[in-house]
Amino acid sequence: MAAEENLIKKEDLKRAREIEFVERFGYSVKKLMEALGVTRKIPKTSGTMLKTYKASGTLVDGKVAEGDLIPLSHYKVDPVSYKEIVLQKWRKATSAEAIIEKGYDQAVEMTTDEMLRDVQRGIKKEFFDFLKTGTGTATGVGFQQALAQAWGQLQVLFEDDEIEPVFFMNPLDVADYLGQANITIQNAFGMRYVEDFLGLGTVVFAKSIDKGKVYATAKDNIVLYYIPVNGAGLDEGFVFRSDSTGLIGIHEEADYDHMTVKDVVASGIAIFAERIDGVVISTITQAEGTAVTGEGTAVTGEGTAVTGEDTKNTGA
Repeated sequence: MAAEENLIKKEDLKRAREIEFVERFGYSVKKLMEALGVTRKIPKTSGTMLKTYKASGTLVDGKVAEGDLIPLSHYKVDPVSYKEIVLQKWRKATSAEAIIEKGYDQAVEMTTDEMLRDVQRGIKKEFFDFLKTGTGTATGVGFQQALAQAWGQLQVLFEDDEIEPVFFMNPLDVADYLGQANITIQNAFGMRYVEDFLGLGTVVFAKSIDKGKVYATAKDNIVLYYIPVNGAGLDEGFVFRSDSTGLIGIHEEADYDHMTVKDVVASGIAIFAERIDGVVISTITQAEGTAVTGEGTAVTGEGTAVTGEDTKNTGA
């Protein structure tokens, strides 16, 4: 007897998993772009050299006598090569034994979810590593002053522009404050962030950020470049499931030679700041007289001594 019309078959479920994978990734990238304020998403071909830029020049004296020739002010923009954008490729295989033990959907889906998280981690790490090359500097005692000093440097660097600052910091540097503050923490692309933090701008928290550092830039300075997986000729030779953005593609098939289910994922995404001199690195310093010893922190003078589980005031 023939199968009923519109029967849901294994192949249909495979397509559903592929669609869910690319849509989840596309949605998380969209949320990340919203959090970072990224408005430029630019497609590129594989092998394109991405460049950051640094503007420099001198404004000459504008006091010019009547009838005299107005002197030229000279400015230039120096490109700085960042990296070559390339199509990255990953492959995983789920064994028949794992499928027998966990069931097809659970075994394949669990490993695919972890693969998606690893792809996201790689993109974030490259972005944070890039931020470490920023040329602006600031210093502040405690994280609030460090944030404020970074904010001030951004106002100087982008003096003639209306900017929305975005900051990146390690959650351990601000955990004590967050535990007492009444604020809303949101999630995007596996990162947590707070909008309008202390009235300064959006702050993104990530463990990949060096503890004791705050990275800051303007939202308009951040650009996302990508290689469209659903274009650039790839669709003529390969069958990838992708969404309309083409940010990522996945193909799933059975490998009978090794009795595995294979997934191949391809993506080429680079997030970086267009002006490297528009990235400020602010250092969080400790107040003078603060020492960390054993289980707690001792603050001399008018501070508070913390030892073990008890807290007592030692000053005024």
